[in-house]
Amino acid sequence: MTEQLRLMAVHAHPDDESSKGAATMAKYVSEGVDVLVATCTGGERGSILNPKLQGDPYIEEHIHEVRKKEMDEAREILGVRQEWLGFVDSGLPEGDPLPPLPDGCFALQDVDEAAGRLVKLIRDFKPQVITTYDENGGYPHPDHIMTHKITMVAFEAAGDPEKYPEAGEPWQPQKLYYNQGFNRPRTVALHEALLERGMESPYGEWLERWKQFERRERTLTTYVPCADFFEIRDKALIAHATQIDPDGGWFRVPMDLQREVWPTEEYELAKSRVDTSLPEDDLFAGIRNN
Repeated sequence: MTEQLRLMAVHAHPDDESSKGAATMAKYVSEGVDVLVATCTGGERGSILNPKLQGDPYIEEHIHEVRKKEMDEAREILGVRQEWLGFVDSGLPEGDPLPPLPDGCFALQDVDEAAGRLVKLIRDFKPQVITTYDENGGYPHPDHIMTHKITMVAFEAAGDPEKYPEAGEPWQPQKLYYNQGFNRPRTVALHEALLERGMESPYGEWLERWKQFERRERTLTTYVPCADFFEIRDKALIAHATQIDPDGGWFRVPMDLQREVWPTEEYELAKSRVDTSLPEDDLFAGIRNN
């Protein structure tokens, strides 16, 4: 295929792009693929998760601006382009019963109306492949679930000239994937490898929580080899300083062990308009040679 390959990753908040599929994006950038991250919200209601920054009055008051700067830094590290869809973070409701979502937030938007912004971006950028979250959002944050909903609508509508005529000339993406990097086989493999080497594993609590909740095992269809880009992934994630503790569990697995035991990032092929054989090792399988 002589046409430029383009990948769009649709995420809920700044930092999601660096924790889900970042090494894959960096790999494709290194191969000359044009990669665009669509960020649905500004992360305005996100908590400050890095204990070293908690209690900083400037960050607390200017969290939107701080997270925008973090996103700019992560974007540069990954080598991707990035656009904001401009919705307002819904926050993660906590308590029993759960409180109502705040007025005007992303998760309370009309799905078809909200999808129009993404349709316009798809038609402008013209990606062959889109990645996003599954129907559970990867985890049940209302913004992640809403991101799934608008992406599903936009994937189908972008190529339909009768839908969203104000959003530009139709463009039909060929494949849609769900990020599935936080899967049980990967977690078990890394957990057992650490224990076998006499090392402490940060995954014990994860696996116990998995046992407590009934959770359908996802179908992993696509394993993208990207171990050479794990360090770039981690640098991009650390750039989101309010959201990640550089001394936390995310970074406790030695890089050499990660590359040896699980050198891929995983996806679930949700929609395809091209023929492909499963399992795949390339998000553009079936597209490159068409």
